[in-house]
Amino acid sequence: MRRSNFALRLQPSLMEEARKAAESEGVAVNQLINVAVAEKLSALRTEEYFRQRARRANRGETLRILQRAGKENPPIPGDELPVGWKGRPAKKARKGSKQTT
Repeated sequence: MRRSNFALRLQPSLMEEARKAAESEGVAVNQLINVAVAEKLSALRTEEYFRQRARRANRGETLRILQRAGKENPPIPGDELPVGWKGRPAKKARKGSKQTT
């Protein structure tokens, strides 16, 4: 693997926090910074991936699939909601529309 050097200027307080974090993780500051950059890049790529997927989404098809979900597939033991769980109240059906449950 090819490595490159980069002079990184950190604020003293940030460098001190990085040293503390690296020490508590048992790694070198350099490794901590490499992992932090890798995690950030991964998060940015993931965000872009979902943004692209959302652009290709077909809302009508998604709603059609969701309406079918659970039909002929009754709940099984363990599917219960936690005791005290309060979800959003169901939306009232608009006049002239079918309400499915």
